[in-house]
Amino acid sequence: QVQLMESGGGLVQAGGSLRLSCKMSGSAFRGDTMAWYRQGPGKQRELVAEITPGSSANYADSVKGRFTISRDNVKKTVYLQMNSLKPEDTAVYYCRGPFNSWGQGTQVTVSS
Repeated sequence: QVQLMESGGGLVQAGGSLRLSCKMSGSAFRGDTMAWYRQGPGKQRELVAEITPGSSANYADSVKGRFTISRDNVKKTVYLQMNSLKPEDTAVYYCRGPFNSWGQGTQVTVSS
């Protein structure tokens, strides 16, 4: 059974940075595409970034140039480095793994 545990959320001022982490257990990880999603207040959950086993990355247009997804196959962890944060980045951020597995989410709040 795949388990995902996010961490690293918090409150930050606009222009600031945060790094989210998602540690996976119960699956190989090395061969899995991993992704970060977010759900803002009153909004649908949306894809933020994803990374393939070969570390090719795709980003939502709204975060390109500001966010970076990366992975550490030894630690079975995927990261989301978020820079130049904006109030509209405020959301619960979720990690998605294989077999449509999801973490519990971590809150990111960006104040103006």
